[in-house]
Amino acid sequence: MGRWRLDDSARLSRRRIRATFAVFLLVFGLAVAQLVNIQVLSAEEYAERGVRQRARTIELPASRGRIYDREGDVLATSVLSATLYADPRSFVPGVRPDGQDVPAAADAHRVARTIAPMLDLDVTWVEDRLRRDAHFVYLARQIDLRLGEEIMALRLPGIGMLTEPSRVYPSGGLAAQVIGFTGIDGDALQGLEARHDDLLRGTPGTLHFERALGGLSIASGLREVAPAIPGRDLVLTIDRDIQFAAERVAAEMIERHDADGATIVVLEVGSGEILGMASAPTFDPSVLRAEEQSFWRNRAVTDLFEPGSIQKTLSIAAALESGAITPETVFEVPDRATIAGNTFSDVSKHGIEQWTAGDILARSSNVGTILIAQRTGADALREQLITFGYGSPTGLRFPGEVGGHVPSPQQWWATTLPTVAIGYGTSSTLLQIASAYAGIANRGVMVDPVLVRGTVGNDGLLEPATAPTARRVISTTTAAQVMTMLEAAVDGEGASGTRARIAGYRVGGKSGTAIKALEGGGGYSDRYVSSFVGVAPLDDPRIVVAVMIDGPRGDYYGGLVAAPAFAEVMHASLLARRIVPDSAGRELGELVEQTRRESAERAERALAESTRALEESTEPAGPAD
Repeated sequence: MGRWRLDDSARLSRRRIRATFAVFLLVFGLAVAQLVNIQVLSAEEYAERGVRQRARTIELPASRGRIYDREGDVLATSVLSATLYADPRSFVPGVRPDGQDVPAAADAHRVARTIAPMLDLDVTWVEDRLRRDAHFVYLARQIDLRLGEEIMALRLPGIGMLTEPSRVYPSGGLAAQVIGFTGIDGDALQGLEARHDDLLRGTPGTLHFERALGGLSIASGLREVAPAIPGRDLVLTIDRDIQFAAERVAAEMIERHDADGATIVVLEVGSGEILGMASAPTFDPSVLRAEEQSFWRNRAVTDLFEPGSIQKTLSIAAALESGAITPETVFEVPDRATIAGNTFSDVSKHGIEQWTAGDILARSSNVGTILIAQRTGADALREQLITFGYGSPTGLRFPGEVGGHVPSPQQWWATTLPTVAIGYGTSSTLLQIASAYAGIANRGVMVDPVLVRGTVGNDGLLEPATAPTARRVISTTTAAQVMTMLEAAVDGEGASGTRARIAGYRVGGKSGTAIKALEGGGGYSDRYVSSFVGVAPLDDPRIVVAVMIDGPRGDYYGGLVAAPAFAEVMHASLLARRIVPDSAGRELGELVEQTRRESAERAERALAESTRALEESTEPAGPAD
């Protein structure tokens, strides 16, 4: 009996040993299989996973390209700035893995009281951010680097600093609507910053490195740097001195005439280069304010208006180009005409006059211009306006640019022809008008306006921009005839643009006064748009200046309000471009004295003309120049 039990026990032990061994073999087999899988079959996958756990990649921001004026003055650039951040965990107590309490590294209230005044921030706001349930919070971004370093020198627990590029505009608000601006993260938001963001922003670089699980870099580990490629610099056509003069005069016009706004464009004849483009009110892109958002747009290309009498130049050019009239054609011009039950009148009453097209343009006669348009015909007038660029944006491709409006043939009624002839019923931007006048001054060849002369890369060499498109819009003969008429509109008998004269230079131009349409359409308001567009010097036309003053109060005739602004900006532009006077042989003192004398005469004459016009005008149904 005992022997049987002993044998049975031995057999049971052997079974247990075999079972244990079998389990061991199974576990060992699984381990070997896993090792084979890890080290042989899936070795590449696990190696990559290990690298991913150790490897880190940091994007290295590219330096944004600068923006220069035509002479190399910096208008926009990027500098290193400080960004302060906090780790709110530093301001709350913690518990170690062994259960021991760890006190907070610093007191949030004390730290907030220390740095808030330095950052010009509210103490409560800063303390609230320090107490947030987060690992990282911004306290201030893109502040002066020296201020950031000063705060870091205090060695405040939980406070850190990063450096990042920030966009600065050394000239403040100069050409702000043209240049535009970027957001705090470098996103291009307005103007040329947005238009040419692909060139300016460059290509970010990368830093690849390995670090241990604790966050420390592995000295012998992978470290690869792909440097960032800086953005290209833009060289603009803008002349800093001309831009400054245009902005100063625009701001003065608003103040002097209590106007809603003012816009000025300065173009170089022949090249299409924009030397100045100013709108007021303006803003400083370094200090953006939400209440100034309406000032951000470049109104020279984004805002449409009915041109009024400055369009009469184009209407007469259409008549000459079509062969409907010649400069010697004489019209019998009354002071009013009724067409389809609508009365069109000149500003000043007069009898039936014998006037040529030049006389009509000089006096800005509505009735005379309508008589010319009737000979031209609706189709020829409409097609010529389209040829001058009406209805389509210019080749500038500026963000937000609009193309204006010319009525389609189906929209022309009995009164459309006379209305369009005198500058109503159509709309355009000030840049379009300036470009059309530049085409006339360029012997009938229009050149698309441009704002960028070229780009500069790391080699420091200027790569010129693609040449703008040029096209003939009127014949050389027609252009010369119109230029003669524009001179008479400034210096001729009965001229409406006498206040546009500039001592020493021959000037041609046209004033305009248009009743403002109500916003949203449906009629006209009791406000006006005053304008003047002109060319100088006429011996060798070089510069076009276009001025538009929106909603002046008091005097509103273009010849009284916009013409003096034109003269001031044109004179500054001629001096900036070193264009000698037509009367270069005269003594400077004589020119200065003549300028003073003519200024006094213009002021006295303007007062008399304004008083007489107000007394004689009975129907403000047309432009009053």
